[in-house]
Amino acid sequence: MTTDKTKLTVALAQLKSLGNPANVAGMARFGVHAKKAYGVSTPALRKLAREIGRDHKLSLQLWATGIHDARHLAALVGDPARVTPAQMERWARDFASWDVVDGCCCHLFVYTPHAWKKALAWSRRKEEFVKRAGFALTAYLAVHDKQASDEKFLKVLPIIQRASLDERHFVKKAVNWALRQIGKRNLRLNKAAIAAGKAIRTLDRPAARWIATDALRELTSEAGRRRLEARS
Repeated sequence: MTTDKTKLTVALAQLKSLGNPANVAGMARFGVHAKKAYGVSTPALRKLAREIGRDHKLSLQLWATGIHDARHLAALVGDPARVTPAQMERWARDFASWDVVDGCCCHLFVYTPHAWKKALAWSRRKEEFVKRAGFALTAYLAVHDKQASDEKFLKVLPIIQRASLDERHFVKKAVNWALRQIGKRNLRLNKAAIAAGKAIRTLDRPAARWIATDALRELTSEAGRRRLEARS
């Protein structure tokens, strides 16, 4: 009989065997600094997650280890239907790197019924990685929440404009990302995102100028407009 403890032991052993110290060194070049990491590649993590399948209890146990790779795996095997707002807050308090933030938002949180509420709440938080999570989650909602109304995203644009004054690297990257993804949903939101980008560009801050310039380059491109017109 396989116990929960055995599952965790086996999963951690598998992660360790798949690790590569060279990958750990490479992580630092991309701004990822973890106290403990094995350096498991993304394809290997995804393959292991497919072999394990959805296992929410194991997901919580993996997260609790604090191991960087284990937290990535936790997001991959967690069950969105069983994620609670309290769990999302607990994990948010542990956020310490942009890649784990994005992995949680991409593979788990965006599929929960709490995604919109947390995206809006976290976008107003002060902690760098929690605030990033708010805008990363917004970006993923723009891609995956096909039923969301334009009005929900239009309400986010003023929040994006305010957050564009935040000079912190991992925040401004996520703010830019959210603006671009909203503007790529349809022609109406594209027009609104362009207007927001132009308003942001007038703000006298380096982060705002970068966010606007980069986003407008993509949102005003002819290729992007043709894609939106074809989709509509």
